[in-house]
Amino acid sequence: MTLPFRAIIFDFDGVIADTEPFHFKAFQKVLADEGMTLTERDYYGKYLGVDDLGCFKSVLASYGRRPGPKKIASLIRRKSCIYTENIIKKLSFIPGVITFVKRAAKRYPLAIASCALRQEIVMILRKGGIDNAFQVIVSAEDISRGKPDPEGFLKALKNLNRTGKIRRSGKPLKPQECLVIEDSPFGVEGARRAGMPCLAVASSYTVKNLAGARVVRKNFLGLTPSSLEKLFLSGKAH
Repeated sequence: MTLPFRAIIFDFDGVIADTEPFHFKAFQKVLADEGMTLTERDYYGKYLGVDDLGCFKSVLASYGRRPGPKKIASLIRRKSCIYTENIIKKLSFIPGVITFVKRAAKRYPLAIASCALRQEIVMILRKGGIDNAFQVIVSAEDISRGKPDPEGFLKALKNLNRTGKIRRSGKPLKPQECLVIEDSPFGVEGARRAGMPCLAVASSYTVKNLAGARVVRKNFLGLTPSSLEKLFLSGKAH
């Protein structure tokens, strides 16, 4: 059987760890301290998948504010501190993802393409004992445009092609050979623009909202690399 993909690129928030509610609360607190309101509806409808810089700039602009780089950097630091403090107390992973990542790492090169800060990603991967499973991490510091722009996915592809396993194979990865795992419509659209097939996990949005993905699942429970390949080849959503 011809494998449907040769590498897997994971989003992070909402795919590896159940962190989106913590990001929302941290943004909400920092903005409230600045006299601004961020509703849950606006966060999930407009800003999920957007990096901290983009989110703060957009919300502040909606209030007619144009702060300088130092102010934005201060807001990002405050938000990160609140997020980290809360996530350490209540961190949880998407069901089944730890087992799946460990199995998948034995079969494929793995990467992360996320708008989260690198230190946040690494901290949580270490807590899950899967920090060594990923050959490549593309974080907010590595990109200038958030999803649905495909920049993060394409940079992950470029970096995967530099890893020893791919170089030794003599066959550079092509976009269509990289499976993206996402949890938001923005990420699904970004994968489409990158020319990469996408599996969506309905942890942050409903299955209906993720209809743009080739396959949709609720979580990783019971999923193995072999069953993923069969599921993906069949194209049936679960």
